[in-house]
Amino acid sequence: MEKPTVKQVSDAAELRAVTHPLRARMLGSLRTDGPATASELGRRFGESSGTTSYHLRLLEKHGFIELDPEQPNARDKRWRALHHYTGWSNAEALKNPELGEAVRAMRQRQLGNVVEATETFEAQRGERWSDEWTEVAGHGDHAARLTPESVKEIRDRLMALVHEYSARDATASGTEMVRIFIAAIPVAED
Repeated sequence: MEKPTVKQVSDAAELRAVTHPLRARMLGSLRTDGPATASELGRRFGESSGTTSYHLRLLEKHGFIELDPEQPNARDKRWRALHHYTGWSNAEALKNPELGEAVRAMRQRQLGNVVEATETFEAQRGERWSDEWTEVAGHGDHAARLTPESVKEIRDRLMALVHEYSARDATASGTEMVRIFIAAIPVAED
C-alpha cells in the first residue's frame, strides 16, 4: 500500500491557489478519481475546457499537479495530483499574516465542504441511499482532555486507518465514495 503524501505549504499564494472553489474541486477530483484531461474535468464540473485548462496550469505552477507520464495519446494532456493531502503549519500561519489569512480561507472552504456534503446527503437520503448507508452516515462530536501530542497522534492514526481501509475496499463490491472530515479544535473552558 502506497503511503499517503502531503504537500506542506508555507507560501500564502500556494495555499490561495487551492482555496478557489473550482481549483479545489478539480484537485480533489484528481486526488480521488485519478488522472484526467481538461475536457474531462470540464464535463465533470460543467465548465469549458479553456477554463479548466487555465486552472490546471495554476495548480501546476504551485506544485499541486503535473502532467501524467502515462498519456493516453499525443493530443490530450492528462493531469494527475502530486500529493494525497495539503498541509500547513498553524504556528507558521500565526507569524505570517498573509499565510494566516490563506489558512483562514482554507478552513472556511473545508467547513463549506462539510456543510455541502451533509446537505446533499440529507436531500438524497430517502431516494439515493440504502438503509445501510443511512445508518452509518453522520457526524460525531467527542470531547476529551488531550495534549497536542495526543491530538497529532489521533489525527495521524485516523489518516492511516482511512488509507488502509480505502486500499482494502478498492476492489470490494458495494463501495461508495465517502467524505471523511476530521477536526480537532481546542475549546477554552471558563
